[in-house]
Amino acid sequence: MIDKLYNLKKSQTDQALMQKAQIESKIDSLLAEINLTQNQINVSTVSPHGAISDFTILAMHRNTMKAHISKLDSEKNRFETFRDKLQEKVIELQKETEQFAYILEEEKKEQIKRLLLAEEEASSEYMQSKYISG
Repeated sequence: MIDKLYNLKKSQTDQALMQKAQIESKIDSLLAEINLTQNQINVSTVSPHGAISDFTILAMHRNTMKAHISKLDSEKNRFETFRDKLQEKVIELQKETEQFAYILEEEKKEQIKRLLLAEEEASSEYMQSKYISG
């Protein structure tokens, strides 16, 4: 039973770690998109002798990109919060896994002790039977 619980906790930990890696990948892609959009804001220009409407359109374009950045940033923050909660869950699962591993190790030690005791008892009985028959 302990063995099954240990395997369950271990697989849950592995799943949580994979999920955390996926979230971190999503956060990285959001950061890359934020940086790309910020770069577009920095380099977008109009011709120096263009009409006033060009500047208005440029300002609208920049505002749209800034709104996009803030949307991406809020999504990134949401993923970071989720990642932090998942990290706490992973730590808890790892603690439980270690506890079950310790219990399993103690059970194995007990089995070895019982085996050694049984062997010692068998050899003692053999020696007594040899002594009595001899």
